[in-house]
Amino acid sequence: MTIRMAVSATLSLTLASSLALAQKGDAAKGKEVFEQCAVCHSISGEKKMGPTLKGLYQKGKLANGQKVSDATVSAMINKGKGNMPAFAEVLSAEEKTDLLAFLKTI
Repeated sequence: MTIRMAVSATLSLTLASSLALAQKGDAAKGKEVFEQCAVCHSISGEKKMGPTLKGLYQKGKLANGQKVSDATVSAMINKGKGNMPAFAEVLSAEEKTDLLAFLKTI
């Protein structure tokens, strides 16, 4: 019985660690995903059709006044707003997670 509990606990920890890593995303892959965003958004501070995303996660608020968080940035990516199209059906969940990881590096 204790062996089963130990194996179960080990598997649970392994799964939890894997999920945590998966949620962090891969910034290098996110940079590749960002190429789709770069048509309208810069990471240099330059204003294009959309706002620059330089320092996005260091800012307190988005242009719409919402606090910058994974949830609010993801919502903007998924739903779009104004001239920005929705990417909910365009990007996979993994691509979005990778994109968020990249945005945190700029």
